[in-house]
Amino acid sequence: MAPEENGEAARLLRSFERRFLAARALRSFPWQSLEEKLRDSSGSELLLNILQKHEAVHTEPLDELYEALAEVLTAEEPTQCHRSYLLPSGDSVTLSESTAIVSHGTTGLVTWNAALYLAEWALENPAAFTHRTVLELGSGVGLTGLAICKTCRPRAYIFSDCHSRVLEQLQGNVLLNGLSLEPSVTAPAQHPAFKTPDTENPRVMVARLDWDVVTAPQLAAFWPDIVIAADVLYCPETILSLVGVLQKLSACQKDQQAPDAYVAFTIRNPETCQLFTTELGRAGILWEELPRHDQKLFPYEEHSEMAILKLTL
Repeated sequence: MAPEENGEAARLLRSFERRFLAARALRSFPWQSLEEKLRDSSGSELLLNILQKHEAVHTEPLDELYEALAEVLTAEEPTQCHRSYLLPSGDSVTLSESTAIVSHGTTGLVTWNAALYLAEWALENPAAFTHRTVLELGSGVGLTGLAICKTCRPRAYIFSDCHSRVLEQLQGNVLLNGLSLEPSVTAPAQHPAFKTPDTENPRVMVARLDWDVVTAPQLAAFWPDIVIAADVLYCPETILSLVGVLQKLSACQKDQQAPDAYVAFTIRNPETCQLFTTELGRAGILWEELPRHDQKLFPYEEHSEMAILKLTL
């Protein structure tokens, strides 16, 4: 097989592997590319590699796995499943997620596309997080933060959300990925664990954070160097609450400087995005859209239009 064919086959194999481990729907797999590859002489080798990869995964065979998922998706009560997301380091993030988009009155129990997109950007820009304290708003099940904790070497990472079931799931996922949780103290910056840097493992905390109730002093107690959020722009009320908490965070001066902030989102409705940028302007928060990054590491929908805004608080 020629080198360029080897490279193409390897990319196709990785695509199948990532989607399989993340328990993605069968329709999302690159079947057309596989069919084209199978028509040439190297196709049988590629198919053998795909089958061997799946046999090496300690889970159900492919057809049984998706038959089980199909039964779950048509059931009356949503069920949990485990999904693994491969990282370039060879490590992975394993999450317990809901099989339903909405369950227990929240959409926070599944991984959304913008969380994957923001994680990809973080893995391309680890220096933005290395030896820094990160506060994530609306962490959901924790994909972005766990990827950052495993690859970008932050000093401390504060996951946050406000739904009790999401917080419970989030804590479980942090422990599932081999990280230790610090106690939920009122002022984490005053806790000894958050003052002592650890080059091997970041200090990790899960905090309940209601954007409409939290005060500027409470946010300042986290001492964040960088604030991130993904897929939190889904209704006008949430956008107003998010801009409000960003205004409060602008008062969190550390070394006479407000924290950096990055918000990733999927562009489902241009009017929603326009509302967000309009409200940022009214709050005096400058923003710029970051260039699209090159590498696609995670199995999100190809047609999804996503963006990351860098905010100046």
